Amino acid sequence: MVRVGGYGVRFEVLIAGVVMLGIAPSCGHPELPRLTGDNVATDASPDHGASSDGALPNGPPSDGVLPDGPLPDGPPPQSLNCTGVAATCGAGANESCCKTEAVPGGTFYRSYDGAGYNDMAYPATVSTFVLDVYEVTVGRFRTFVNAGRGTQASPPAMGAGAHSQIMGSGWDTAWTTSLAASTAGLIAGLKCSTTYQTWTDSPGGNENKPINCVNWFEAMAFCVWDGGYLPTEAEWNYAASGGGEQRVYPWSNPANSTTIDCTYVNYTNDYGNHCVMGGINWAGSKSVKGNGRWNHSDLAGNVAEWTLDWYSGSYQMPCNNCANLPAATERIHRGGSFSNQQYGGLRAADRSYTYPTARSYLTGFRCARKP
Repeated sequence: MVRVGGYGVRFEVLIAGVVMLGIAPSCGHPELPRLTGDNVATDASPDHGASSDGALPNGPPSDGVLPDGPLPDGPPPQSLNCTGVAATCGAGANESCCKTEAVPGGTFYRSYDGAGYNDMAYPATVSTFVLDVYEVTVGRFRTFVNAGRGTQASPPAMGAGAHSQIMGSGWDTAWTTSLAASTAGLIAGLKCSTTYQTWTDSPGGNENKPINCVNWFEAMAFCVWDGGYLPTEAEWNYAASGGGEQRVYPWSNPANSTTIDCTYVNYTNDYGNHCVMGGINWAGSKSVKGNGRWNHSDLAGNVAEWTLDWYSGSYQMPCNNCANLPAATERIHRGGSFSNQQYGGLRAADRSYTYPTARSYLTGFRCARKP
């Protein structure tokens, strides 16, 4: 056993035949390991501290629109495969679960909020992108499963799902062996917890809850199939931080506000009690108060979310639409889960990581798209 970020003990749990890493939280649920912003190395590059567009590390980053222009006219790109998915997400459980919103590009500091995460050594610039408002739901994922996708029999094509500004970010056929051999195998993998798994073999009351127990490869394959890609860690962090506002939590307004309770987020309070009986709530249930700056829901709590990047102990520098693509051991996920308490995983600046083959009832995902 080793310590991770000073928050808990890293351990291994065998779920559905896959080893996953976790941290033992006070409420007794396996939590995914995390590395706090304060523990990120600050010597990743001899030129750290200056982004490609000249943002300075000792002053507020720019939060303007990048040279690629303002947000495009018209509605943002949507899911390619939303037919038949009921409109049951959002605070009133009456919005499309496939809704997207654009995030205007800009520059910010990764894993920084000025309220405990104080390292300003890692500026990053992202171009305008589009992000799913809600975490991918069981109902959306069911259309993927019913289409026979997410298996070795029907994998994405080589290079599919690439970020338009990041070479080599698409699907690698070497990953196909990490998909289930068949649809039956995929469904079996989605049953990683009799208590907390959201998948059901037949449609029921969980259709508007985030899908969990998905590994990184299945999340990536879904986003490719749906016309998008897994957001980069920088994009995800930017959206959750409110860009250059550098919010403590996605909903923090003012940005340095540390206010948190069950009206903002589905999490575990200091007494070890979940906000929701059964752990996971429907997607967007906290959207009235808990949305981020650009109206994205559940960027903290409910389930953690896979991102594109491999984990590294230091950030890539410089970062202009960057992603950490060299193969490593673990992939980054962000946002914390219903099992997290207010410190650590729920903060917009916090980052976590685990094996890409891991299945956890604490982890789901959402997709990004280019406008």
